[in-house]
Amino acid sequence: MTTRRMILAFAAALPLFAAGAVRAQDAVSLRLNWYLGGLHVPFYYGVDKGFFKAEGINLTINEGRGSGNTVQVVAAGSDTFGMADSSSVISLIAKGGEIKSVMTVLSSTGFSVVSLASSGIKTPKDLEGKSLAVSPGDPLRQLFEALAAHHKLDLSKISFVQVDPAAKVVTVLEKRADALLGGADDQYFLIKYRGQEPAALRFADNGANIVGMTIVATNDTIKNKPDMVRRFVRASVKSWEEAKKNPDAAVDSAMKAKADLNRQSTKDQMLVDFELMDSPNVKGRTGYGDERDWKQTIELLKKYRGLETTADWTAFHTNEFLPK
Repeated sequence: MTTRRMILAFAAALPLFAAGAVRAQDAVSLRLNWYLGGLHVPFYYGVDKGFFKAEGINLTINEGRGSGNTVQVVAAGSDTFGMADSSSVISLIAKGGEIKSVMTVLSSTGFSVVSLASSGIKTPKDLEGKSLAVSPGDPLRQLFEALAAHHKLDLSKISFVQVDPAAKVVTVLEKRADALLGGADDQYFLIKYRGQEPAALRFADNGANIVGMTIVATNDTIKNKPDMVRRFVRASVKSWEEAKKNPDAAVDSAMKAKADLNRQSTKDQMLVDFELMDSPNVKGRTGYGDERDWKQTIELLKKYRGLETTADWTAFHTNEFLPK
């Protein structure tokens, strides 16, 4: 074969080599904290638009059964990454769990006192003399004490109605409780789409903010596959940023995965989550976890949730995998 023919043959083979490189994808799974809802839409958008594929990642998204379960599943190695609230992450690590947050999705919590607008609950002081629907062992109950302390509320003037988690909304709608402890991106919209006007006092705005949702991985994954973690975080950041620019298109992608979603409710939930991406210490930096937010979270959990740890905040979260 002449030199010219060799060059032409090599040039013709280049697309095949490139195609092979594109097909060489890392199989990665993400366990959500709950069933598919507005909070999760950006990840489905990222898969649909090829953001993860472009980073060499073949992502499978699995629905979850609560943050507590998700961190256990990831720690056991059943999923590569998990989406879980910071309190569940911190609690497991404090007990020896070998995981760490590699991305802060929401720097503020969506935890709220959710009520009917007609209840007249507009400020924390309005809660005195009212009843709140809570669930047995509900972590929001303990964190509510931080809000109460911040506003010097008399807890003896607030009654708590114990109900199953799924019954909170019905309890408020039937006026067996004046409000519930829940989520501004969850129960708030369950009330709204029952035809009632909801109202919400967010913990984040009332002296009881903790870091919201995070992405976790095992320490082994972080140590042994740092490049894969970095590519996953980069694709996740892009997915959230692009979903924020194109919310309707993002919801379209999620509905391809689950056609029975309520489109408007899902979009509304996601728009609230976009607001929760920031905190007073984090403005517009997707995925970044601020030291002050994490330290405040740890201190609030120590005081109101019985957390026992002497570890520094860096034992729970790292920003090392964020795009520069």
